[in-house]
Amino acid sequence: MPGHRSVFRALFATLLLTIVSACAGTNAAPGSAAYQPTVYRLAAGDQLSITVFGEENLSREYSVTPQGDLAFPLLGDIPVANQTVGDLQQLLRDRLAEGYLNDPRVTVEVLNYRPFYILGEVNNAGEYPFKNGLTVVQAVAQAGGFTYRADKDTVYILRPGQTAEESYDIDSGRPVYVAPGDTIRVGERYF
Repeated sequence: MPGHRSVFRALFATLLLTIVSACAGTNAAPGSAAYQPTVYRLAAGDQLSITVFGEENLSREYSVTPQGDLAFPLLGDIPVANQTVGDLQQLLRDRLAEGYLNDPRVTVEVLNYRPFYILGEVNNAGEYPFKNGLTVVQAVAQAGGFTYRADKDTVYILRPGQTAEESYDIDSGRPVYVAPGDTIRVGERYF
C-alpha cells in the first residue's frame, strides 16, 4: 500500500498546485481591509467647514488644495492630506494655541466627500456620493440594484493607490465597507 499513498500525495499536490496557479492568474486577490469600517482620510478636493468658537473671521468653509494643503488664516498652508478629521481638529487647536488664541475650541466637518464608482452588473453604473459607514450592498442599492446576470456573492474593489482589484464575499454576513474613491465592480455570474 505504500505505493498508493505516494500516488495519492502526488495527485493531491498536483491538484493543489493547479488550483493555486489558477487563482494566481486572476486580477483579484482576497481582500480584508474592506471588512472594517472606513476611517475617512482627507485628500485634495475635500470641502471642509471649520468653526473656531468665538472667532467668526476664522470660521468658514475651506477646500483642501490639489497639493493636499489647507490654507488657514494666521497659520498659512497646513499639510492635511491623509489626516483624519480628528487629527486636523487637534492640529488646528495646537497651532492656534501657540500664541494666537487661549484655549481654542475647533470643530471640523466634511461638507462633501469624494465619490465612489460602481460598474458592471448593476442597473445604473456611475459615480455616487460617499457617506460614512456605506456598505457595498447599500452602494449597489444606490446604483439601482443588481442586473439579472449579476454575481450576487462576490464583488471586486479597486482602492485608490492600489494596482489590482481585491475580491470580497458580500454573502458572508460580514459587511463590506466602501471607501471614498473606490471603484466597485460587480461581475457576471457564469450559471
